[in-house]
Amino acid sequence: MENERYTYNKAEKLKSQKAIEQLFTEGRSVSAYPLRLVYLKTDSNLKAGVSVSKRNFKRAVDRIRIKRLMREAYRLNKNMLLNNNRSNYSFMILYNSKDMPDFNFMDTKMKALFTKFLAQ
Repeated sequence: MENERYTYNKAEKLKSQKAIEQLFTEGRSVSAYPLRLVYLKTDSNLKAGVSVSKRNFKRAVDRIRIKRLMREAYRLNKNMLLNNNRSNYSFMILYNSKDMPDFNFMDTKMKALFTKFLAQ
């Protein structure tokens, strides 16, 4: 576990509209309620994005809070993916619940989601 970088920098963020469309049309998914991971093997390095439904959370402050929790949980647990040579993927992590989570819950669910993904 030496030299592990717990970062989520600009190069790692999934922002390209084209890449996101391709991810949702061709990608596969795995779920660990309330999180859903849509993934697609790519040529580039690991890229990830997070999303929260406006339907479930009308207030922007709530959506932003959940996205922050998701990004932090991803940042701390992405080494699970890197250590298993799963670094050439694009990910979109979706939050599908109407309940406001706390960080411990989000962290636990993110670990469960990555474990399920690695089992495939």
